[in-house]
Amino acid sequence: MLCVAPLVLSPNYLIWMFQSDLDQDPVIKDRPISLSRVDLHAKWVSPRVLDLMGQLPDHVEGGLIVRDAEGQPTGVFVDNAMDLIPTPEWDEERINQFFNKTLEDALSYGLTSIHDAMTTPQQIQFFKKKAEAGELPNRLYLMGHVSSSDYWGSQITHLVNYGKQGHLTVRSVKLVADGALGSWGAALLEPYSDKPDDSGLLLTPPEELSTLVHQFYKDDFQVNIHCIGDRANHLVLDIFEDILTKQGGNATEWRPRIEHAQIMTLEDIQRTGRLSVLTSVQPTHATSDMSYAETRVGPERIKGAYAYQSLLQASPNHVLPLGSDFPVESINPLHGFYAAVTRLRVDPEHPDAPGTSPHGSCGWYPEQKLTREQALKGMTLDAAYAAFMEKETGSLTPGKKADFVVLNKDIMTIPVSDILTTKVIATVIDGKVVYGNL
Repeated sequence: MLCVAPLVLSPNYLIWMFQSDLDQDPVIKDRPISLSRVDLHAKWVSPRVLDLMGQLPDHVEGGLIVRDAEGQPTGVFVDNAMDLIPTPEWDEERINQFFNKTLEDALSYGLTSIHDAMTTPQQIQFFKKKAEAGELPNRLYLMGHVSSSDYWGSQITHLVNYGKQGHLTVRSVKLVADGALGSWGAALLEPYSDKPDDSGLLLTPPEELSTLVHQFYKDDFQVNIHCIGDRANHLVLDIFEDILTKQGGNATEWRPRIEHAQIMTLEDIQRTGRLSVLTSVQPTHATSDMSYAETRVGPERIKGAYAYQSLLQASPNHVLPLGSDFPVESINPLHGFYAAVTRLRVDPEHPDAPGTSPHGSCGWYPEQKLTREQALKGMTLDAAYAAFMEKETGSLTPGKKADFVVLNKDIMTIPVSDILTTKVIATVIDGKVVYGNL
């Protein structure tokens, strides 16, 4: 049985990690072990797993098998190459354990709604059963996903406000254009500044991606696409533009989303606004990546990277959905709020200590900070809009559902240094206290 666990790898992990390292300790020697990088775009496996895998292909489309100077696999697999690893399926007992713990944590941090950005048909069925039993305390907005270049829309069932509590919605899909910046997998228009022989990975060939998006549009699915690099973002905007300008698409009705929108040309930032494409971003990605991001892309491309204020201003209705990307980042939304308004990173072990950045205490590229009002709207009303729920949730307005959180401090007025020590007193969904007390 493979041991699957999260792993925080250095951005330069390709240089020093080898499968033999996982055989150094006698406790784990000869065991099948698979460790996932924190962004889930790379895995590191032990020699026992490599033995199970047998002969490896020389090339993986949209992926990378990292090899040493002699051409032998190091045990590190990036993006699509991870599909080669024989990872066992979870049984229902384990799924239930993680489900219960995740929602318990989510409620304790004040999450009333969750957008799950990659839900398999099997997982959708699990959530469907929970919804039918009235066991979904949070609202769940699921993005269906199948790892296939063949059209798989028939495997995703449309559900809106489904179940006893009306908490389950499935009306969108998640596609993946490229990899992650940390593993040099983000697809760039020009080579990496710190790896000039590499421009990243497109995980789905452009023609296949276009075909999928057009068919999902025809079948009335909102389409959400993971895009990190400027090439991936440019490619996806080309596809969206074709549908919106030549196929009669209506952005307000369809609400196409780019997930992450991390690195864009300045022209493409403006194009997102012209097309009314939603850019769904995660502010802690900026503060997690700021120690190496400019090294990866250089001083010019960084101007269009993690450019949250620019994306917001480009949007014709000033809509910028903000999320966390947990478990890649913290489940606590206050971490995202703090990152958005300060562009600073704090030591999670010492949240009351001053934040830091490569540009000092004013924050990393401080012109891209959001105001507190902008950040709060991005995490509430804009996130609801991105899920077609702005008429039901996202603000405390007469006639909307009573979903809200009560904090022990006013995050709109307290010193920014106090934001991360703020605690949840109560979480309320449908007017019922589901965590804490009022």
